[in-house]
Amino acid sequence: MAGRSLTGVLLVGGASTRFGSPKALIEIDGATLVARGRRVLAEACDEVLVVGKPGELPFDVTPDAGDVRAPIAGVVGGLRAAAHDVAVFLPVDCPRITAGVLRALGDACRDAAVPQTGPLPGAWAKSALPLLEQRLANGPYALYRTYDELDVVTLQIDPELVADVDTPDDLVALS
Repeated sequence: MAGRSLTGVLLVGGASTRFGSPKALIEIDGATLVARGRRVLAEACDEVLVVGKPGELPFDVTPDAGDVRAPIAGVVGGLRAAAHDVAVFLPVDCPRITAGVLRALGDACRDAAVPQTGPLPGAWAKSALPLLEQRLANGPYALYRTYDELDVVTLQIDPELVADVDTPDDLVALS
């Protein structure tokens, strides 16, 4: 793969309360969201991890960082487990993302690289881990609240490619 070595992290730790069932197991065009996420991360990255709450889904996951149900827990857990200095994080509910977008985020990363729409999907470097661990322990949990303390690159990405599926209506809209 061109560029730096990357770890790809598929985030599956959400409670799926707005959707009503585990989003990782939803099928689109014959493939579950978890299978789609793994595939696109494998196209862009040298290593792929699935991070979440162990025991909540019918497949193995790398534990995220604690009891907090917030993306920061998955980012911290993924960075701790990553073999490479930069990890690209993909929420399982972003089915339109491309390997090219993930690769661009990873290659642009300093402490972090994010789309203009928000912190995920995004790339985060191990250099950001001390601040992220501090925020996970003490709050605030919002990843975007770390931007002023880190070297964050913002990439302009087509919003349709980073659209997420939070509700059954969102899933219908993607079809």
